[in-house]
Amino acid sequence: QVQVVESGGGLVQAGGSLRLSCTASRSIFSPYDMGWYRQAPGKQRELVAVVADGGSTNYADSVKGRFTISRDNAKNTVYLQMNSLKPEDTAVYYCQLVARLLHLEVWGQGTLVTVSS
Repeated sequence: QVQVVESGGGLVQAGGSLRLSCTASRSIFSPYDMGWYRQAPGKQRELVAVVADGGSTNYADSVKGRFTISRDNAKNTVYLQMNSLKPEDTAVYYCQLVARLLHLEVWGQGTLVTVSS
């Protein structure tokens, strides 16, 4: 069974930066997308950014120009570089891996990002 594990969360001041990482426990021998979602207290989980198997990316409007998603297939890892952080970016950030041909969808346990004003 594939698992994904996030790391890199923490406390940062507004305007600062953090980089999140998410690594799959083994190689996926099928095309797969990886993405980041977040859930703030009292709110629904929302898409932050996703990178497809071919490298195309998609971002939530709220993070465009500030966050960058990238992947390293050799390391089975996706990154989320977060710059110019705002207090409203405070949330638990979750990694998702989807391999549609394998009917596989995996979520990580989440990593907390707290941005102080």
